Amino acid sequence: MFIQIDGNSLTFDQIYKVIYQGYSVKISDHAVEHIQKSRTLVEESITNNNVIYGVNTGFGKFSDTVISKTDLADLQINLIRSHACGLGEPFSLEVSRVMLLLRANALAKGYSGIRLETLQLLIDCLNQNVVPVISSQGSLGASGDLAPLSHLALLLVGEGEAVYNGQRMQGEDALKLAGLEPIQLQAKEGLALINGTQAMTAVGVVSYLEAQKLADLADGIAALTLEGLQGIVEAFMPESHAVRPYPEQQQVAARILSYLEGSQLTTSQGQIRVQDAYSLRCIPQVHGAIYQVLNYVKEKLLIEINSATDNPLIFADSGKVISGGNFHGQPIAFAMDFLGIAMAELGNISERRIERIVNPQLSGLPAFLSADPGLESGLMITQYAAASLVSENKVLAHPSSVDSIPSSANQEDHVSMGTTAARHAYQIIKNTRRVLSIEAICAAQAADIHGVDKLASETRKIYSRIRKTVPTITKDRIFSRDIEGLAADFKTFVQDTNYEIAL
Repeated sequence: MFIQIDGNSLTFDQIYKVIYQGYSVKISDHAVEHIQKSRTLVEESITNNNVIYGVNTGFGKFSDTVISKTDLADLQINLIRSHACGLGEPFSLEVSRVMLLLRANALAKGYSGIRLETLQLLIDCLNQNVVPVISSQGSLGASGDLAPLSHLALLLVGEGEAVYNGQRMQGEDALKLAGLEPIQLQAKEGLALINGTQAMTAVGVVSYLEAQKLADLADGIAALTLEGLQGIVEAFMPESHAVRPYPEQQQVAARILSYLEGSQLTTSQGQIRVQDAYSLRCIPQVHGAIYQVLNYVKEKLLIEINSATDNPLIFADSGKVISGGNFHGQPIAFAMDFLGIAMAELGNISERRIERIVNPQLSGLPAFLSADPGLESGLMITQYAAASLVSENKVLAHPSSVDSIPSSANQEDHVSMGTTAARHAYQIIKNTRRVLSIEAICAAQAADIHGVDKLASETRKIYSRIRKTVPTITKDRIFSRDIEGLAADFKTFVQDTNYEIAL
């Protein structure tokens, strides 16, 4: 099973198949033609002594320094080694594999001037699951993700580190064990490998895939919480959402109603109270707005994963070589900041529902859902943990894209900080996954107290799915294990194409 890449048509579904289902990658015949034509133009330009940035000049502030033909290969390997300044913990293997795929797709577009054999080795590493170890910190998100992509490029020349068959080792050893040979970079190739936005975009893709699933999951958990709190269903009726016709809001309201159909625990206006608190009543408005953000993020990522983000770009048909700024990560920086804000809010409203369901003054249930209130604390401190995570998310949600620090002696005087934005967004998603796990545990316990037989048929499936990981609470225990276990379970939903919220 394989997918073909051409730089123009890569989809989320194809990325998913490669990263989570083991599909291989091939270059389309049409893309091969474009790659070879752009490479020919690079070589002709060198023969004709044309001065081209990054081909026969230095980089950044050194752009006016012309390099002799005899030093062009050394220029490229020096670039990779000197720019491999990544710091901190490495990206996850899934993010690094997405980086390989996205960089291969960008190069396959045919505007980078790279040799076909160099691109093929990159794809071979992906197909053989030779994964470069790429540090997650150190990118400014303009001039491309230079530091992270340099660590990726080191693998192709047999340097740096990689993970192969679950073992971390030297890049040269990993290539050898996989039956691959390192390459010697030629003119333009080092720059072609590292001048792009694939680190921030790879983190963005992984973040988006999980965020979409978490949003779906949050709707189901919220429905179960509504039953635990004997919520009022009128707030979800289509009439009120038709007069504020955001499609996403309407979809959430309809989904909640479908989950609650047949429930013996929900109530009507005036039966217990006239109206619910905002964290219940406004689920369609808040969750719906989060889906709007997800749609925006998806749109920007789809453009970015099929874009040429090099500098300079090689236009073989016209013979032009253009120095520009497609490496600037501002579109993705904004999208990642927006995603982080939205997912922080998903956790924020979830924490408010947790508070309502454990607070006896608001829930009508035993205090903190304890089996023996007073002697046992029950789920009291789970709300503390959720509040801590939500508070941390508020700090992480501060936009990274509002910051810029000049670099390269002020030649590169405005940068996006897009990779920082993406990293923060993903940390917010991980925190929110744990908050939703806490809400799910509390909602399931409330269902036990009310009687599981009174749940709607769809929320009963959600309840059963939770109970596969988290047993009914009959006495105090170490709840961090339950939270982390369920959060890990939720994480696997991203990798399960058959996953539906009504499990």
